[in-house]
Amino acid sequence: MEVKFNLNGLDVIYHIQPGEYLLDSLRNNGVKSVKKGCNASACGACTVLVNGKPTLSCSVLTASIEGKKVMTVESIQEEAGELSEYFAKEGADQCGYCSAALALVVHALKEENPHPTREEIDDYLVGNLCRCTGLQSQGNAVEKYLGGKK
Repeated sequence: MEVKFNLNGLDVIYHIQPGEYLLDSLRNNGVKSVKKGCNASACGACTVLVNGKPTLSCSVLTASIEGKKVMTVESIQEEAGELSEYFAKEGADQCGYCSAALALVVHALKEENPHPTREEIDDYLVGNLCRCTGLQSQGNAVEKYLGGKK
């Protein structure tokens, strides 16, 4: 079956199996920045943006994204690089497995609410688990990043 959608600004056609999840379709087509963590919609490592909203790609059927816009971290490389500097300064970027998904979530937050409170940041990040650093240091880094403090 064919699915047509926009991936990082480019129109693509994926040939998929019925019942195939977006995570697997992306990885099968070379998009390795989207990570397979828990494969149960609990960790957030597979997060992509679908029409600008954080979406767990391990729980979305690829067929359901027909005609939609999907973004992976490749589409925000400069922003993700800048954010990683804040993560490093706060000790919030260790193994990096969750970093791509987290960068996408921060991008979505910034688009939706450019000046969030700390509570809003913490609420937005809650679906992205980091086993290396925990949410406190990530929240600190995001707060400084969005506030423009280095």
